Amino acid sequence: MEILQQFLTQTPIWVWFLFVYLILKGIKARRPGDTTLLKMAIIPVIFTAWGLSDLITLYGIAADTSLLWLVGNAAGSVIGWLIVSRYAIVADRVAGVMHRPADYTLLPLLLLTFAIKYGFGVIGATSPALLSALGFRIADLVLSGLFTGIFIGKFLRYVWVWNAAATPAAKT
Repeated sequence: MEILQQFLTQTPIWVWFLFVYLILKGIKARRPGDTTLLKMAIIPVIFTAWGLSDLITLYGIAADTSLLWLVGNAAGSVIGWLIVSRYAIVADRVAGVMHRPADYTLLPLLLLTFAIKYGFGVIGATSPALLSALGFRIADLVLSGLFTGIFIGKFLRYVWVWNAAATPAAKT
């Protein structure tokens, strides 16, 4: 029980706010709705910032660490693109919104990504020597990049649909 109390009290408050925000976003995505590209960019930006922050502060920007994160990111982007490519998305450029169907993948992906990021963070904080272990470093960087990439790929697919939509006719 004491270890659970340590997790709860040693975790920065911003992490709990982020967790609640991600859950709410995931639940909301389970219903079809209208949204903007700007709102859709929030999740990829959050995980990109978190991933880059960990990359810089824990491992440093070096060719090997950056490459691992970028390889994971590229693979994840393909996966994210493929997930969204199954959806019937309609870009309404006149209204400035995307009509999107229910997305049942977002909540589980957000929870899994958060759990992995949080888990690696806890392990790194409680056993800092693991940060220099090659297997831990590879797993952390590739998984961080992979899940960040999934959100980037999903967003890029929406951007592609937006850009492929007919532009509104100019009024004369």
